Amino acid sequence: MSVTLEQLQEWMESREDEHLEFKEAKNNFHFEKLVKYCAALANEGGGRIILGVTDRPPRRVVGSNVFDPLERTKAGLIERLHFRVNVHVVAHPQGRVLIFDVPPHPIGMPVQVEGAYWMRGGEDLVPMTPDMLQRLFAEGGPDYSAEICPGATVDDLDPAAINQFRGRWVKKSGNKALPKRSIPGLLADAELINRADNRAEVTYAALILLGKPRSLGRLLAQAELVFEYRSGDAPGPANQRDEYREGFLLFYDRLWDTINLRNDKQHFQDGFVMHDVPTFSEGAVREAILNAVSHRDYRHGGSVFVRQFPRRIEIVSPGGFPAGISPENILDCQFPRNRRIAEAFARCGLVDRAGQGADRMFAESIRQAKPLPDFSRSDAFQVWLTLRGEIQDPQFLRFLEKLGRERVREFHTEDLLVLDLVHRERQVPSEYQDNLWQLVEEGLIESVGRGRGARYLLSRQYYTFIGRQGVYTRKRGLDRETNKALLLKHLQDCDTAGSPLSELMQVVPSLSRRQVQRLLEVLRAEGKARSAGATSMSRWYPASSAGRA
Repeated sequence: MSVTLEQLQEWMESREDEHLEFKEAKNNFHFEKLVKYCAALANEGGGRIILGVTDRPPRRVVGSNVFDPLERTKAGLIERLHFRVNVHVVAHPQGRVLIFDVPPHPIGMPVQVEGAYWMRGGEDLVPMTPDMLQRLFAEGGPDYSAEICPGATVDDLDPAAINQFRGRWVKKSGNKALPKRSIPGLLADAELINRADNRAEVTYAALILLGKPRSLGRLLAQAELVFEYRSGDAPGPANQRDEYREGFLLFYDRLWDTINLRNDKQHFQDGFVMHDVPTFSEGAVREAILNAVSHRDYRHGGSVFVRQFPRRIEIVSPGGFPAGISPENILDCQFPRNRRIAEAFARCGLVDRAGQGADRMFAESIRQAKPLPDFSRSDAFQVWLTLRGEIQDPQFLRFLEKLGRERVREFHTEDLLVLDLVHRERQVPSEYQDNLWQLVEEGLIESVGRGRGARYLLSRQYYTFIGRQGVYTRKRGLDRETNKALLLKHLQDCDTAGSPLSELMQVVPSLSRRQVQRLLEVLRAEGKARSAGATSMSRWYPASSAGRA
């Protein structure tokens, strides 16, 4: 992918952390130091080191002359790190900027340089602590949920939960032989128990999904889910608190019923029809709970917490994200920490595919014009998901419903994300460019300008649908000839004083710096304008003016 000036500016305005590092590196930056920074970024889940930008805010571009040519540097990084680091060069007006895009370390294999596993410690690099190293090495370990639980027997599993599992599996698969299978045979087919030497060995997955309350308390007390309802953010006891320490299939539906008791309807008008939208989408909430149960770290002693507030739900699960997963790639990557549990969910139709489900949460939030799922409070020890229920823009919701009725093909989650980003006037990441162009070709999004300076807005039909055609005209901006005429008029008004580029950008604020420069070049080619002076101090004049030398 190519990095735009807009993307660089967005990073420059972000907080520096273990995934983002800035260095001035005007004329010097030692290759060994670069190798260590790349190793540290990889060990902490991947990130970027950007050279040619000041590291303290407000950041500014100073340009970097180091590592030229780049091919030798790229080859050296592969030789030292044994993985590829993508390098981007941004030709910024203030100088050359280098962006080293570092992937996460291989699962279970932290990166070592000069005998140490590096991480970021404040402003410097320090060796990783033993507990962090232990966690990284454990990433590639066996599936905990598939391990045998010592001391557990089939008698520790609840017959009602087993019947739930059998009924869901029959309904999902249509297998007419399943109702006749013995309990040991059924559970062995599902790989929830192992049959060896005429005895059944019970996995942790079987205990988590099907266990009796007393057995869970004795054998795996942390396989517990705690529900709380709070009417506000004030500290103190919850208005309601329920502790579920039993096989998950025994309380999965009961938990949703409890949440749904306080699931208020939000109303919006569509012509003469009043629509009701639940504050909490059943599909999104169920997916979030399934993810918490199947991806949490059961070696951790904590419980899963589901906290409901009037307009949001927080789901907190122990153990941090599985290896290789982050809030940034959660839609594109999957690595089920407890594969045996995820596969059992898939068998009984609770999830479409083992290890996935985040896409449904995102899609439902966008379709209902609600904020996107928020993982920002997560850290290395817990995944913290917030689902907010407020409808932000009922008109956008109505428009998506209309498109859904009229379209031949269904929206993919990535399509909905692009529509949501364009609607909120946010930059579309490079990995969604194909979806963006597909929506442009279908006439749902329009491109204003070309090349790097292009920007995007929802199509005219959206603004016509919501009755705000004037807003569309303003966002679309004036046509090319009108913008040229405005620039030329300003140059003629200034005459011999001339105008710097920054001033001309104020004349047509809807255009980017690059788009204004292109229009000025067109005026120059047409013999209507000229420039004088060095690049940073140049001024533009009408061609008929003598101007200043």
